[in-house]
Amino acid sequence: MEQESKITNNEENRQGKIIIISGPSGVGKKTIIDQVINNADLNLTYSISMTTRQPREHEKNGIDYFFVTEQEFEKAIANNELLEWAEFAKNKYGTPIKNLYKMINDKKNVILEIEVQGATKVKEILKREHYISIFIIPPSIRELKRRLKLRDTETKEKIKQRIKRAKVELKLQNEYDHVILNDDAKNAADKLRHILYEKVLSKNN
Repeated sequence: MEQESKITNNEENRQGKIIIISGPSGVGKKTIIDQVINNADLNLTYSISMTTRQPREHEKNGIDYFFVTEQEFEKAIANNELLEWAEFAKNKYGTPIKNLYKMINDKKNVILEIEVQGATKVKEILKREHYISIFIIPPSIRELKRRLKLRDTETKEKIKQRIKRAKVELKLQNEYDHVILNDDAKNAADKLRHILYEKVLSKNN
């Protein structure tokens, strides 16, 4: 495919590593990542996604997301400008290739926090030595449901759908390089930090 060759060619000069992080909705991925992202030694940064949804309060274009129209998103798909993309709640989300590789060429290790579906696509495209994949799991489905309820941002039906989806996603955890149990956010962040020091920092030095 055209996209594959484009990415492969770019990867020849890459200097950072892509860190794929997945896990069920509500498992606490961002809470864990936020405790590690500013560690200077690891030289981490977030991959900024493109989306068709409207900005929320305090969100800024080019920092939180690249906010685009439906037509602009469709054009990006047609031009093979997205590493992966998916649709959730009638809004589209994708990973722009150009911005991702700019950060890698700037020697950044880029955290790609994406759904299992998107992660599968990325792993099919990238060369194996150019990424590390990590899956975050909850202590139990019951605890995951409790956390989703505590967020108080969705209806009971929506939570039910997310739990159903989580059960499917959890079956795929063994397809990742590492699995981290988020029984405590600080402990989980320490585990993530340890993995990144061992598998990312040591390989880049």
